[in-house]
Amino acid sequence: MMKSQMTRLFLYAVMEVLETGDFLFRDVPSSAALPIIRPALGRQHSMSDRAKGAMQGYLNHFLSNIDIVNSQEVCKFLEVSKLSFAPEYGPKLKEDYIMVKHLPKILDNAEDRRCCSCQWLCCCRDNWQKVWAVLKPGFLAFLKDPFDPKPLDIVVFDVLPASDGNGEGRVSLAKEVHDHNPLRHYFRVTCGTRSIKLRTKSNAKVKDWVVAINDAGLRPPEGWCHPHRFGSFAPPRGLVEDGSQAQWFVDGSAAFEAIGLAIEEAKSEIFICGWWLCPELYLRRPFHAHASSRLDSLLESKAKQGVQVYILLYKEVALALKINSVYSKRKLLGIHENIRVLRYPDHFSSGVYLWSHHEKIVIVDHQICFLGGLDLCFGRYDSGEHKVGDHPSQIWPGKDYYNPRESEPNSWEDTMKDELDRLKYPRMPWHDVHCALWGPPCRDVARHFVQRWNYAKRNKAPNEQAIPLLLPQHHMVIPHYMGKNKEIESGENSDYGNHKDVRRNDSFSSLSSFQDVPLLIPQEADGPDAVKIEPKLNGFNPLHDLHGQTSRLSRNPFFFGKCKIEPLIPDMPMRGFVDDHDTLDLQSEMSHMKQTGLEVSEKEWWEIQERGDQVASADEMGQVGPRVSCCCQIIRSVSQWSAGTSQNEESIHSAYCSLIDRAEHYVYIENQFFISGLSGDEIIQNRVLEAIYRRIMRAHNEKKCFRVIIVIPLLPGFQGGVDDSGAASVRAIMHWQYRTICRGHNSILHNLYNLIGPKMHDYISFYGLRTYGRLYDGGPVASSQVYVHSKIMIIDDRTTLIGSANINDRSLLGSRDSEIGVLIEDREFVHSSIGGKSWKAGKFAMSLRLSLWSEHIGLHAGEVNQIRDPVIDSTYKDIWMATAKTNTTIYQDVFSCIPNDLIHTRVSLRQCMSFWREKTGHTTTDLGIAPNKLESYKDGDITGTDPMERLKSVKGHLVSFPLDFMCKEDLRPVFNESEYYASPQVFH
Repeated sequence: MMKSQMTRLFLYAVMEVLETGDFLFRDVPSSAALPIIRPALGRQHSMSDRAKGAMQGYLNHFLSNIDIVNSQEVCKFLEVSKLSFAPEYGPKLKEDYIMVKHLPKILDNAEDRRCCSCQWLCCCRDNWQKVWAVLKPGFLAFLKDPFDPKPLDIVVFDVLPASDGNGEGRVSLAKEVHDHNPLRHYFRVTCGTRSIKLRTKSNAKVKDWVVAINDAGLRPPEGWCHPHRFGSFAPPRGLVEDGSQAQWFVDGSAAFEAIGLAIEEAKSEIFICGWWLCPELYLRRPFHAHASSRLDSLLESKAKQGVQVYILLYKEVALALKINSVYSKRKLLGIHENIRVLRYPDHFSSGVYLWSHHEKIVIVDHQICFLGGLDLCFGRYDSGEHKVGDHPSQIWPGKDYYNPRESEPNSWEDTMKDELDRLKYPRMPWHDVHCALWGPPCRDVARHFVQRWNYAKRNKAPNEQAIPLLLPQHHMVIPHYMGKNKEIESGENSDYGNHKDVRRNDSFSSLSSFQDVPLLIPQEADGPDAVKIEPKLNGFNPLHDLHGQTSRLSRNPFFFGKCKIEPLIPDMPMRGFVDDHDTLDLQSEMSHMKQTGLEVSEKEWWEIQERGDQVASADEMGQVGPRVSCCCQIIRSVSQWSAGTSQNEESIHSAYCSLIDRAEHYVYIENQFFISGLSGDEIIQNRVLEAIYRRIMRAHNEKKCFRVIIVIPLLPGFQGGVDDSGAASVRAIMHWQYRTICRGHNSILHNLYNLIGPKMHDYISFYGLRTYGRLYDGGPVASSQVYVHSKIMIIDDRTTLIGSANINDRSLLGSRDSEIGVLIEDREFVHSSIGGKSWKAGKFAMSLRLSLWSEHIGLHAGEVNQIRDPVIDSTYKDIWMATAKTNTTIYQDVFSCIPNDLIHTRVSLRQCMSFWREKTGHTTTDLGIAPNKLESYKDGDITGTDPMERLKSVKGHLVSFPLDFMCKEDLRPVFNESEYYASPQVFH
């Protein structure tokens, strides 16, 4: 009763002030939630100024009572909902009741959902029903009523086409719809593949909604409906100090450790997206000592704590792949009700059979995300040692002892049972690169996940209540929104909100502290009530590294700064309701670095590296990079089938081509595939190869040193020997890669040789990785390729591209496989050299290159300076190329392994395989088992030596890519192979 009386008094007071221009409540306490905004100096105190100031003061004081905020009368009068007061979704824009027709029937209160109150017109027979619409900067949501936290539907704003096809300019997000009945007032919202017709009570409301929606999505030049650099949906982040940070991980052991630690710290939500996911994967090894690190155990623990887990899996074509996503889904859903799983696409209904969802994403609480080449599945865990054996089982249990060249499991029901005989077959070591992102880039990735999740939910489970639609958390799209500490000190306006316990609550009627009350009117930070907040983001503290230790760059608190948002619509009521708190101010130490210059002395930096003052433990040095502030832009490959977008986005492809064209000194690429085309190639459409070719020719014409180094797998990682009848897929991929590299008029080496001759190897060279070891103590010595699965490009020690995309048409065209990546541009530099001249190298890019190269060519920490300059002859020729050549020769002498440059035909391959299998007594697919003794001739006598003695001369894992392997064979499928009848696009 008291609450109802207070509400009526409040509404009366508001109307009285608005009607008379006078103010009734002069005794507003100074401790109100927001200070009164006073007129500027030199301006007369008009009646409206006094009324505005009084009303602001009263509203702040009145609404500091959470019970009043929860009042239905107040919320309806102010046109607010539960989403209005959720700071993670951004500032309040427009909200109101509207009519929709596209939603399923809402059963409760059906009478209240009639489109009008008339009793004799038959206008309600066409299924229009009333819902509450909420417009936010990044989406338009529809709720059953203002007090329901779960959306019935949501339109996530995305890039619109540049033209509507009718010559009327760019497509509008919202547009009026004229009807023959003058009593009906419609407008249409179009985004991606969706076009929703909506209805209001008056034409004036239609105009208000159309203007508000278009302003939210279109008016800011950096808005979500505009393409950004490279055509990406996301703008570059970190152009100012906005909290954008990145950190790299080499190989699975380091990355999985970090992912496991982040999941353990989750407080609100976990998003996982993958091509393949194994619930039984251990994130730490030895697995016997880390039972709790198994992925299903980690997720179960967090789900029981109330963390919501959303997992989006690729639904494979079972005849083509053996990843068994239905098993993974069933296993995960049986863990806890807080774990939701979607598999997509539905092949029959979507008509998509050839393409896959290939992203690898983990996002925790919208605060940290991981992306790159690593799926959370078997076979990916590895370290820089790249061991070939594990007997007895310590590191790789059961089917995690994985070698797809030998055998793919037919069943995943008993995952802890070995698929391979560990005494006879080596595992296939796995090389990969992953990264972690903090700040706005992380939330851009989360927005991408939300977009994909909602699209899959609408298509796969539109009426399944247990699978909710997700809302993208807000952050300003404009990259220069940050307020800085020094600006606060100098009196510039800013304010700070509290992000403590930011999670998706189903109710905002729970008890709340004063700081939890939403702030309704912009606050001046220079007022006496300005407060500095110590934040804790959803319980996960980004100020500490993943091992619980404060990192060097993160010792001081972040602050949460508000963006000054200008009114988008002149007549929008109460348009400043919720401040934008979703911005980060970098800590004072980083600001100090900015003021004093971002260059760090070489000695200081490497001392820090050796101390391990980063997100790494002592035994991981070299596999974990420094966490640094940098410029980041999320790029992706998506289209209508994969994400419901209105057009293809191929920003990864555009970024590759643009970055290569702008490279000054070198391009370093690691990728699972290398299939690309030159200009004029009518089959292969991506133009990464053309960009490399043009850049090399420009360097040659300018007589400048320029290097392109490409590391790829020695053989495709699919089952079957190169000559096996069932290995047509392996041969087909080899065909397209050799067509790109060195065979035929479409290859880059063929074209370069025609113009510059043998000097082409000064500009571009290709490599693979190989390793060796005993299968067990006293067992045979085995060798295997180290499967290169990383998808990275490093340019000039300043720019890095990391993601899930391969270099082929499948990954780069946007219309085929879905992919995601990040372009990282350094902002912190160290003194280095390139081409014998002084060079400011980026901390992120250079440290990653040095780590990779040190692992590949077997350098220790104290020897890193030998490869600091990546392009001079003493590095490129005397160390890099020489190491690869020496290692290749040794492996050939010991193992005669496949592939190699001495085998040109399938006949010679069969002869070689037969001879070595008989000699060693092993039947491995690609040979790779050394004889007990190596035979050599000395003084006319045959002597035998231990193969391990010869292998001691191998340094690292780098070997030359065999350009002449099977060079006299046509490797394309033939008519009696099933692959012959498949589209060639499947393989490239």
